[in-house]
Amino acid sequence: MTIDNLIPHIEALVFASDKPLTTMEVTELINNAFGFMEEKIMLDQAESAIDGIREKYASEFYPFELRQSGGGWQFLTKKEYHKTIAQLNGDKFLKRLSAASMETLAIIAYKQPVTKGEIEAIRGVSSDYAVQKLLEKELIIITGRNEKMPGHPLVYCTSRNFMDYFGINSADDLPKIKEVLADQLVEPTVMKDMQVTDEDESTERNDDIDGTTALAVTEGGELVINEDAGESEEN
Repeated sequence: MTIDNLIPHIEALVFASDKPLTTMEVTELINNAFGFMEEKIMLDQAESAIDGIREKYASEFYPFELRQSGGGWQFLTKKEYHKTIAQLNGDKFLKRLSAASMETLAIIAYKQPVTKGEIEAIRGVSSDYAVQKLLEKELIIITGRNEKMPGHPLVYCTSRNFMDYFGINSADDLPKIKEVLADQLVEPTVMKDMQVTDEDESTERNDDIDGTTALAVTEGGELVINEDAGESEEN
């Protein structure tokens, strides 16, 4: 089967599937459907066909695209049309997670597998309600018990629905904590008078600076050298 003939079959599979399909699953389904063929479809052939589908629907002509999300391939509406289709589902479509649920979900995503006790130790408050809501929304799942802890508490991890909800393919696609904190933290800069040393005498600034340099801030918040202060000291 050529790539051109393979493409519509993969499109049909992804379109009809109620869950994201991996490339391996697509390959196996195609081979099962055409079991009479002597030569089986190889994984690299399926990958090439999927690349062709992605390129096809990347055109502005289509309001949807083929994306890898939730652990597999699926057709998703392009973001330019989100407000339009949101009308079909009303508030349910636009409803967001509460701050407590988002906080709990973030802890589970980055610390998984994790127990409720460990979540509460980080949050500092009871997380029963938040954990229950996340389970109801199928954003997290119970993967077993921690046999090493007293009482063998339940262990929680994120689900495939979690990846689909946030448009990622695996937990590895989550932003690194250091990257998130880097956008929020700004280190203060301590400004001191710049003392002129023997090494500075070779610079051009020594023609204008004698001894010390006074720094000032303009009304617009710009940091400048206050030459007036230097002249007043000389006088």
